[in-house]
Amino acid sequence: MFFASLPYFLLAMLLHEAGHYAAAYACRVTISEFGIGWGRKLWGFRLGQVEYVIRIWPIGAYVRLDLEELQERPLAQQVLVLLAGIIVNLIAGATTTGTVFSLTNYLLAATNMLPLYQQDGWKCGMVMLRGIFSRRSLLVEWTFTIAGSCLSLALMAAAAIKWFH
Repeated sequence: MFFASLPYFLLAMLLHEAGHYAAAYACRVTISEFGIGWGRKLWGFRLGQVEYVIRIWPIGAYVRLDLEELQERPLAQQVLVLLAGIIVNLIAGATTTGTVFSLTNYLLAATNMLPLYQQDGWKCGMVMLRGIFSRRSLLVEWTFTIAGSCLSLALMAAAAIKWFH
């Protein structure tokens, strides 16, 4: 079951990152790399300003954006770019209802919404906190990071306990 679901997971991740890519492109944020996997580079090519890469471990995908450029955009554009992957996964899940691919997209969207460190929900929360306070606050950001991560881990543990009982 696990290995049979892997292609769906990879496709859902690609769609997720394509959502970030499309939103960044629409908001004119520089994109330097679109990659599949992690680790050492196996193969890649450059098309315009973007390098497309396949790495040795095929689990995962990413889009490398110019974060300073993103932070200069209006708050609504920053939130759009950060949430675009989740939005695409929710659309993919809704349009393929009742399939393993649908469930995979919903799970990927749900885990990315959590305010867990470096997930899209955490990044979006940071951007919104900075917008609310009109500046960076290490105390607020660390409190959000620690509280959000603890809450996320508690929710995942509760879901796992419920699942296995």
